[in-house]
Amino acid sequence: MKVVILCGGLGTRLREETEFRPKPMVPIGPYPILWHIMKFYAQYGFKEFILCLGYKGEVIKEYFYNYQWHRNDVTLRLGAQPEITYHNQHPEEDWQVTLIDTGLATQTGGRVKRALAHIPDDEFLLTYGDGVCNVEVPKLVEFHRKQGGLATLTAVQPSGRFGELSLNGDKIYSFREKPEAAYVSGGFFVLNRGIKKYLGGDDCIFEFDALPRLAEEGQLSAYRHDGFWQCMDNPREVEMLNKLWTAGSAPWKVW
Repeated sequence: MKVVILCGGLGTRLREETEFRPKPMVPIGPYPILWHIMKFYAQYGFKEFILCLGYKGEVIKEYFYNYQWHRNDVTLRLGAQPEITYHNQHPEEDWQVTLIDTGLATQTGGRVKRALAHIPDDEFLLTYGDGVCNVEVPKLVEFHRKQGGLATLTAVQPSGRFGELSLNGDKIYSFREKPEAAYVSGGFFVLNRGIKKYLGGDDCIFEFDALPRLAEEGQLSAYRHDGFWQCMDNPREVEMLNKLWTAGSAPWKVW
């Protein structure tokens, strides 16, 4: 199964990080968050990736074009016929990465539709290039197949930032430090090619155009995931993810 990753957004809420690079290239430790997402899928055997590029997509292209150069020890033979010898191997050598320019202003649904041209199979995986999770992908795929619909999303409960107050006039009658949040879409989709009819042109927003229609027609299922999930939308979340990685306690590191 191909893994489609949406990498084209502007990342406006991380402007200090994304002024010179796309959001999926913001690092967690020494590696961009995109690398972490791909390593996560690869651990479950999903190693064929389709990256939907947009804003500063050339940065992602150059990263993978020079991947061998940066990850290996090398010997250079200089002269009229230069030669490069790589001396060691890395675990990502069996990855297949397709990088497609899906347009600077294209919305998420439009990017998914463009990616379908590179997907010969009926089923594929889809996620965003700015979030990490520890959902067991094979179980997610199995659940999707049992449901028999066209789309399954991973439903998560993001942790609340603040305590919840219950008020009676000016008096507080209950306080919960970490209230239970409602389920929201965490991405990490399993989809069938049949979703194509729900996707319009480049202005189609996957979350607001395609998913509601799929839900109305009973084609959208939710796989409840009560484990770790975290998006990277602001500097505080960048810092938090980096602290987890540095401490050696990153829940998404299943490899």
